[in-house]
Amino acid sequence: MFTILMYLSSGLFLGWSLGANNAANFWGTAVGTRMVKFRTAAILCSILVIVGAVVSGAGASMTIGKLGAINSLGGAFTVALATAVISSIMTRAGIPISTSQAVIGGIIGWNIFTGSPTDYTILGKIAMTWITSPLLTAIIAFLMFYLVKVVLDNSKWHMLKIDAWTRFLLIVVGAFGSYSLGANNIGNVMGIFVSASPFSDINVMGIFDLSSIQQLFLLGGIAIAVGVITYSKRVMSTVSINIYKLSPVTALIVVFAVSITMFLFASVSFKTFLTSHGLPSFPLVPVSSSQAIVGAVIGVSLAKGGKNLQVRMLMKVALGWVVTPVATAILALVLLYITQNVFLMEVFSKG
Repeated sequence: MFTILMYLSSGLFLGWSLGANNAANFWGTAVGTRMVKFRTAAILCSILVIVGAVVSGAGASMTIGKLGAINSLGGAFTVALATAVISSIMTRAGIPISTSQAVIGGIIGWNIFTGSPTDYTILGKIAMTWITSPLLTAIIAFLMFYLVKVVLDNSKWHMLKIDAWTRFLLIVVGAFGSYSLGANNIGNVMGIFVSASPFSDINVMGIFDLSSIQQLFLLGGIAIAVGVITYSKRVMSTVSINIYKLSPVTALIVVFAVSITMFLFASVSFKTFLTSHGLPSFPLVPVSSSQAIVGAVIGVSLAKGGKNLQVRMLMKVALGWVVTPVATAILALVLLYITQNVFLMEVFSKG
């Protein structure tokens, strides 16, 4: 078991980092403005992230697996390590990147190193979500802003009542966002290990079955939860959006729009419903809550006339979206060479 955890450690570290940073996307405003206590936010976020990962995480992770089936634990460990390193560097640079972009870059690096084919149709679908997910979130936020504005303009609520409802809805939307984060982003944390999963399906006390993949996702979900509990408080308490200044009400709109988008790109049942009715569906792909927030903030900004939108920051973000997968692919190639030739670990199983 210790050996297995050592192989999975890079993915678990990636999960910890994701929890430490991305929880603030859903709870930062609520905690930072003291509308919700950190303890409440951390407990709700931790529980729902794990539930979302185990219950609904399979959909998005399967698409990642189709791009490149990393079939050895050594290879999966190395790719996850490259992903974690690049993600950490970009985070320290203050650039809101997509972990899934880093994962995709790492998988392509592994495909190149091992001579495995890359499914460019799948790659194209994934790359399109880097544009469509923030665009969709911007549209949702734009429309929601006007809906909320109509409701508030036509109500005679006292400011205290508005604050009370805002606090309640921040908790509800934060909980929904936490579930969506687990369901969608567990594919980034543990999707790399799916093809080389070291676990076997088990039955828990004769009550329910826990598949090999669900066990992976459970560990990944726990890693994300640990990141939330141990290191997200500072981020939540000091969170600020550098693209546009948000009030608690507009932050609520942003978080709700992001939660909806992440859920849509992770929900197998919703995709099945759309396809069964002959409607176009969303690809099941891990998307970035940070990128989605960028889209949502832009949507709110445009709804308010587009004033104070920081174009320079947007250019910095766009550059990060291009650099991240390329940098991860290059680092993965270097680390795979070292892992195979220096540490003599198997990074590709021919059998």
